[in-house]
Amino acid sequence: MPDRRRLPPSVLTIAGSDSGGGAGIQADLKTFAAHGIHGLSVLTAVTAQNTRAVSAVHPVPVRVVHAQVEAVFDDFDIRALKIGMLGTPRLVMAVASALVRHPDPPVVLDPVMVASSGATLLRPQAIGAMRRLLVPRATLLTPNLPEAELLLGRRIAGHDALQAAAADLLALGCQAVLLKGGHAPGSVVRDLFLDREGNRLEIRHRRLRVDGHGTGCTLSAAVAARLAQGAPLPRAVAEAADYVHGALREATRPGRGKVSVLAHGWRQPRP
Repeated sequence: MPDRRRLPPSVLTIAGSDSGGGAGIQADLKTFAAHGIHGLSVLTAVTAQNTRAVSAVHPVPVRVVHAQVEAVFDDFDIRALKIGMLGTPRLVMAVASALVRHPDPPVVLDPVMVASSGATLLRPQAIGAMRRLLVPRATLLTPNLPEAELLLGRRIAGHDALQAAAADLLALGCQAVLLKGGHAPGSVVRDLFLDREGNRLEIRHRRLRVDGHGTGCTLSAAVAARLAQGAPLPRAVAEAADYVHGALREATRPGRGKVSVLAHGWRQPRP
């Protein structure tokens, strides 16, 4: 029998499937593999999409989501959990109840609301349920600016407003927040990390002239992977951001659309 102490840690992603392979479950599992992680998955939705558009979204029945969750927790030592696309209020509630039953792993919550193509991936009535039921259970919340605006119910205008917005997101109950600045103008992308321990970190990267697909999925999955390997949260966030920047720099365009797919295997980060 193999020594379980030498097995790679397991990380679970609860998210939707991207048939184009650039985002969602597919991006998460590629990211886990690049970090030497055994990836587990619970599908919440099946989408028909490519690098040009999302043409269909089919939510997975709640009972099947519950069955997937219990199957993986029954068999694996799950060290971290990433939550992505949920889509409907019922799925938000289903995942929230799963966290009540399995409260131990740290949770990285990526509040996926809109696809890169512009397609809506979270029904408006589910935003309140996510704010009430999932955000307070998150170890780390990772919204981009449009998602943060929807969660807070207000515009976030200018760099000076980022600090207040991050503090208000933290006040929703999560343990830490990474407010991603990729949608803000400028030649430098600034991401702002805050946590309840008083840590503040501004992560800067040169803006790349790449229209990337699946960057948010990849970032949250990379943070979960680093947490599973024992990294403190601020370091896990900084290293994940560096990883995504490299994957975006090496991105390719395998489809006929204008968006690029990240090169998830561009390097093998060390534990």
